[in-house]
Amino acid sequence: MPLVPGQTKVPHMRVARTLVDLHAATEDLRRSHAPLALVPTMGALHDGHRALVRAAVASGATVVTSIFVNPLQFGATEDLARYPRDESGDFALLEASGCALVWVPDAAAMYPPGDATTVTVTGPAENWEGMARPGHFRGVTTVCAKLFGQVRPDRAYFGEKDWQQLRVVQRMVDDLLLPLAIVAVETVREPDGLAMSSRNRFLNEDERERAPMVYRALTETAAALADGGVAGRPLATAREQLTDTGFAVDYFALVDGRTLEEIPRTAPGARLIAAARLGSVRLLDNIAA
Repeated sequence: MPLVPGQTKVPHMRVARTLVDLHAATEDLRRSHAPLALVPTMGALHDGHRALVRAAVASGATVVTSIFVNPLQFGATEDLARYPRDESGDFALLEASGCALVWVPDAAAMYPPGDATTVTVTGPAENWEGMARPGHFRGVTTVCAKLFGQVRPDRAYFGEKDWQQLRVVQRMVDDLLLPLAIVAVETVREPDGLAMSSRNRFLNEDERERAPMVYRALTETAAALADGGVAGRPLATAREQLTDTGFAVDYFALVDGRTLEEIPRTAPGARLIAAARLGSVRLLDNIAA
């Protein structure tokens, strides 16, 4: 859907593929159209990414979106080569959403020869995805730190769908005293509740019909926990139901939304988080509890 005139500050979206071009473009935008907002992505964009860009545009910022499939956050057995890519479709979505500049680096720009520094966060990065995907958050925080240094945004926008990632990046920004704000945007869902993800396109027809069960299990568990009871039995029931319908459940847990530490009953700021594999696709979701 095209933007209404005046919703974005620049008439045409630019594309930068080198650091020289990026720095020239961001300097120009910062001088004439500050503040700058960054939306980091790995491409294969969907309405969830569109919501991030539109939220940044609506805030009055000029939006830079990065597209980089980051090899450092993929494990040896994970789907780096299979990760979907659609540059022309991504550019069309971004331009229609009000993005001013797309930063499309190659691996050499992000990880040049001799590159010897990574960023490791403990605390909220240690469990859940940190256990299921060793090294994943080191890749996320390293590439985000690089993107923040390259673009120098005033704020960066992340979706709540990847709740742990959001909290890990926030922890890094706070701990390293980085001069930007992290802005969370609510998860965008399909009409049946499935959280939008670039990997959803790999679900076959039967799997796509079953995939919303993760969200239903989360909402049913949240309702069961609303009276403040102990979480153990409702969580076990949700895991059993998902397993019985063909999911391989990595975790289904109640956690403190800030620290990601497991808690025994709901409390202010609590989140229900889940990760389960269905066929070749690993589904992540979470809701407030």
